[in-house]
Amino acid sequence: MDQTNQTQHKRILLVEDDNALASVYEERLKNEGFGVRRVNNGEDALSVALSYHPDLVLLDVMMPKVDGFDVLDILRNTPGTANLKIIMITALSQQSDKDRAMALHADDYLVKSQVVIADVINRVRYHLGLQ
Repeated sequence: MDQTNQTQHKRILLVEDDNALASVYEERLKNEGFGVRRVNNGEDALSVALSYHPDLVLLDVMMPKVDGFDVLDILRNTPGTANLKIIMITALSQQSDKDRAMALHADDYLVKSQVVIADVINRVRYHLGLQ
């Protein structure tokens, strides 16, 4: 099976409140062959994660309603979502923030100012076993 066929069966939940950035990520992920559902706050992320059954969540930290750390914690402690692959993608570059995400069992932690979209796609592929 080629890579495109593999990615077509992989669902990504994109949780990002910056509409311009979310649009760029959504378009690129779709162009890579992934199914994408996009939400712009933590509250919606929790309900969509249960109904959409994503293979991986790209999760912003600073968002309205419920922040990314709380979303991560809730997803990890909910039986239906406990084993999801979750990549935090955030503007927060402090080691203490990364440590908090790792303590909550994030699979990866990417700082927006330190990565380009190709890096994000590579991490998504890596965590989904597509590399």
